[in-house]
Amino acid sequence: MKLINVRKWLLMKLFKKPFFRFLLVGGTNTVITYLLYLAVIQFFDYKIAFTVSFIVGIFIAYGLNSFFVFKTPFSWAKIAQYPLVYVGQYLIGLGLLFVAVNLLRIDARVAPLLNVVILLPFTYALNKWFLVGRTK
Repeated sequence: MKLINVRKWLLMKLFKKPFFRFLLVGGTNTVITYLLYLAVIQFFDYKIAFTVSFIVGIFIAYGLNSFFVFKTPFSWAKIAQYPLVYVGQYLIGLGLLFVAVNLLRIDARVAPLLNVVILLPFTYALNKWFLVGRTK
């Protein structure tokens, strides 16, 4: 019984941490966009599949990161600017994907998962800076 209380307490403490919530949101977004990527790659080249799933993921990320992770109010101005947060990540991710698929010969269905791991700290920092501000 006490072990359950410790787990519940620990989970509640973790949910107070923005980085933990970011990981949870990112995991959810990754699953959704990866499934979309796998669907689109059935009909188009991996670069197109990556681009489509990436764009959809930006809008999912804005909603979840804004409301759940950093608890900032919705803003049409920010949602219009939010894709700029991901321009660098997209270009780096597409480059990493190219290297993984064409040079390292990693399966195009698996290669995008490497991007997630490599770019995670960069993405968190950019999201926090954009949604919360430079001073916090």
